[in-house]
Amino acid sequence: MRRLYNIHHNLKHDCLIKEPVIVTVRNFHEKAYEYFNEEFDKAHQTGQPFIPVVIDSYGGETYSLMGMIGVIESSKIPVYTILLSKAMSCGAILFSFGKERFMAPAATIMIHDVSSLTYGKIEELKADAKEADRINNIVYDMFDRNCDQPKGFFKDIVHEKGHADWYINAKEALGFNLATKIGIPSFDINVKMEYRLSL
Repeated sequence: MRRLYNIHHNLKHDCLIKEPVIVTVRNFHEKAYEYFNEEFDKAHQTGQPFIPVVIDSYGGETYSLMGMIGVIESSKIPVYTILLSKAMSCGAILFSFGKERFMAPAATIMIHDVSSLTYGKIEELKADAKEADRINNIVYDMFDRNCDQPKGFFKDIVHEKGHADWYINAKEALGFNLATKIGIPSFDINVKMEYRLSL
């Protein structure tokens, strides 16, 4: 994603106090969540009117994703998500949280059920399966809500496909309202200096 500066001739670039923040997401784990939270804090201090979140990810840990979603939902300024190449699993869910959702023409989204990877005693496996089912329902409800689809829309499609991974191209994503625009935007920054006398 390019940043295009249009700076008044009286104002040097190095006079800019705070550089606008573009948040990049590739992984979903504890450190990635911490970075995400820190970058959002920085973005709220720059005066920028929106936060671009650029996603290129195979997915990762669901609880780290939930932390990132919490950060977006508590943001005081709008979030625009931008998909460059791939948004799979957790990446697909995060992508759906953009107020505007930009997707490169050749990019791919992949949606699937939440995985359960616990090993242990039978009661532990039962508890883990119950938690995975709870998170799974939350995730599909998020997709439906964010994309203005009826409840159960995305979950039913995945289940009709035998719970297999569901790959979605840009044109299909636009049809499902998962993406709102096809193409990668530039970040245009206009900076000017004004002089005035006042009493």
